[in-house]
Amino acid sequence: MLIRMPGVYRPQSDTRLLARALSEAGVPPGSRILDACTGTGAVAIAAARLPGASVAAVDISRSALASAWLNCRLRGLRVELLHGDFRSAVRGRKFDVLVSNPPYVPSGADGPPRGAARSWDAGIDGRAAIDSLCQLAPELLSSTGLMLMVQSSLSGVDRTLNQLRANGLKAATVARAIIPFGPVLRRRADWLTARGLTGPGQCEEELVVIRADRPRK
Repeated sequence: MLIRMPGVYRPQSDTRLLARALSEAGVPPGSRILDACTGTGAVAIAAARLPGASVAAVDISRSALASAWLNCRLRGLRVELLHGDFRSAVRGRKFDVLVSNPPYVPSGADGPPRGAARSWDAGIDGRAAIDSLCQLAPELLSSTGLMLMVQSSLSGVDRTLNQLRANGLKAATVARAIIPFGPVLRRRADWLTARGLTGPGQCEEELVVIRADRPRK
C-alpha cells in the first residue's frame, strides 16, 4: 500500500505497466535512474529495488514529493527527490535509465492545469509533457542509456516514436494494455469523439510503454 497525499495521482494500470516494463528491461546493475513525474514514487521504488541502482525522482508537486518521501522511507529505500519541472530540474545531468509516467490526457481546458489535474491533463493533444520528454531524452541519457515512457494511444503513439527516432534514438513499443475509461475520460467521452480521438461509444483506451535506446556504435 502506498501513501498518497490529497491531489496526488493514484497508481493505476499505467503505473503497473511501466513498472513491469522496467523490471523486464535488462537494466544493468549500478545504473543511474531518473523517474520523471514520480507522483507517489511507485516507479522510483521499483527502480530503487534493482541491483545497485542510484535513483532520482522529480515532480512539480510538493504533495507528490512528500508522498514519495514517505513511501521510500517506509521501505528503507534511498531515492533523491527533486522538486520542480523535469524540463529544468535535472538539466545538465546524465542518467542510464529515464522512466516516466507523464501527464498524457487530452484536455480542452483553458490555461495550464491546476491541482490534481496536473497529474493527467496535458494540453489539447495530450502531448505537453510527452513532447518535452522526447526532446530532452537525448540530452539526459548516457551513451548507453534507455528511456521507458507510458502513454495512451489517444496521445499519438506514432508521433512519439517518430520524434524519438528523429532525435537519434531507436524507439519501439514494448508493452500494451487495453483498459476501460476512468472517470476523467468518461467525462470527456463526447469531447474526445468530437475531436476524432475516439469512436462513438468508445469506452476503452490502449496504454503503451515506449522504449528508446541510444544506437549502439
